[in-house]
Amino acid sequence: MSSSSMGLGSGMMKTVASKALVIKINLAFLSLFFLAYILLLLLQPSSVYEQNATAEIVRCSLRDCHVKKVSSNVVAAGGVVVFEELNVGILQVEGVLVQRKAARENRTAMETVPGFLRTLHGNAKLGLVNIVEDEAVEWGLVGGRTTTVDFERVSENLKWEDLFPEWIDEEEENEGPSCPELPMPDFSLYGNVDVVVAKLPCRRSGWSRDVSRLQVHLVAATMAARRGRRDARGAVKVVLLSACRPMMELFPCDEMVAREGKWWLYEAEARRLEQKVALPVGSCNLALPLWGKGIDVVYDASKLAGGPVNPHRREAYATVLHSSDTYVCGAIILAHSIVRTGSTRDLLLLHDKSIPHDKLRALAAAGWTLREIDRIRNPHAQKDSYNEYNYSKLRLWQLTDYHRVVFIDADILVLRNLDLLFRFPQISATGNDGVIFNSGIMVIEPSHCTFKALMARREDVISYNGGDQGFLNEAFVWWHRLPRRVNFLKNFWSNTTAEASMKNRLLAADPPELYAIHYLGIKPWMCYRDYDCNWNVGDQRVYASDTAHGTWWKLHDQMEAGLQRFCSLSGTRREQLEQERRQAAELGFGDGHWRLEVSENGRNVTKE
Repeated sequence: MSSSSMGLGSGMMKTVASKALVIKINLAFLSLFFLAYILLLLLQPSSVYEQNATAEIVRCSLRDCHVKKVSSNVVAAGGVVVFEELNVGILQVEGVLVQRKAARENRTAMETVPGFLRTLHGNAKLGLVNIVEDEAVEWGLVGGRTTTVDFERVSENLKWEDLFPEWIDEEEENEGPSCPELPMPDFSLYGNVDVVVAKLPCRRSGWSRDVSRLQVHLVAATMAARRGRRDARGAVKVVLLSACRPMMELFPCDEMVAREGKWWLYEAEARRLEQKVALPVGSCNLALPLWGKGIDVVYDASKLAGGPVNPHRREAYATVLHSSDTYVCGAIILAHSIVRTGSTRDLLLLHDKSIPHDKLRALAAAGWTLREIDRIRNPHAQKDSYNEYNYSKLRLWQLTDYHRVVFIDADILVLRNLDLLFRFPQISATGNDGVIFNSGIMVIEPSHCTFKALMARREDVISYNGGDQGFLNEAFVWWHRLPRRVNFLKNFWSNTTAEASMKNRLLAADPPELYAIHYLGIKPWMCYRDYDCNWNVGDQRVYASDTAHGTWWKLHDQMEAGLQRFCSLSGTRREQLEQERRQAAELGFGDGHWRLEVSENGRNVTKE
């Protein structure tokens, strides 16, 4: 073979080898492309995922792989797959794709189980409230020592106003008051538990007055009180999961011993819980009945107030004076009226620097123990307005050397012994308007922790009336109704003869049928003693009552003369009264009080 032929053959062989190499390379690229395409097809999110969120596939064992919904997109840690709520979930378990429906609808975002719950779990027996099975599995709260407390959900048609109506038949003139049913479990079906664990609903708006939230609170509290195992101090352990603060009315912050995120651990006093859950579910019924059950006989309130006073439970009446000395006379009469009922409880008066020294001495002589305070400003009040510092009443919660305090406004006159109120919990009060209570007389339980919690809410809570009453009604929505007779408001809104006749009879009753009279409008010590000067002021006439006015002055006259002088009218106030009388004459008010001659009796002067 010639050399030329050999060269040609060699070239052809090189060409064939080169082509083979190209083909191999192309096949390799095609294989890689095909493999990548297959992987993209496998990993591509379904249309359902595109509508909701993209889930990342994580390898995990069947035992360790759990799925739960959170508010963020994808979190993968510790072998736990976490993704947003999906109709279809995809898990890759040991390399096998498993498709299943995720029963995650209407679930709230949950946090990692706190360390204190894992520590408590161990061999402890748990009672689960409002926790579904898959949640219990996720949190490791399953096993033979776990009990689920079943209860019927309250109807969505039941509103807060149904539990806290503006008016109830206190006097039992018809069938008497009654409350709607709030379904509760049959607690006799359950054994004792070491820890009660409850998930509390917390909607975005109006969460504090949510009936379903109240129901879960009450189920958890009752389960703890009746079936919770008590420690040596009589405390029961309760764990609550809630984005909102649990109700301080049932679980006060003093009893909270740990918190991690949305998980709260309480060591709750079982006897206190027993007392709370035994009360009516709302203000739809009286915490203190007026009549014996089923009989037309006055309820024997001595059953509540009787028995020796526990020396370890200090109790006191308290009032607050700040910003001016206008109410000094009222506070002096208030102390006199409390003492004359036979009460031996301490009398505490909180005051700021605005009260002159001579008037402080008179207040002390009347029976008050004085404590000076710094005022607390209402951040939403206008400067120099009447309510600028009325949040000073929050200082009552700093009286922690007392177990319980009955606050009484300085424009109230006590007619009957109120010591029975110390048997009622915070907050017990009479109704005012709608779902709110009147803060003129209320039972509170002092606590530094509660004080701090109230102070922390000053900025975000807007009082409906710009005062402390509106603020406190947002802080304590679950309150306990006392009879109107405990804090009888001197007003005549309906302006009917029947209303005036009924109320004036109660205001004049001797022996008294009312526990206390709350003097709304212009105060008695700001009027002449002969008649109620509210009659002469157009927008104050709904508060006018000569009967109530006379009752106040009757007690005034029983005081020693040295204290009476602090109720004398100033010359400026007498000029104002004369101006009000002339305006009433010009308007021709039909009651004709503006025509009456005012006697010159001590501090009064004769008017032509």
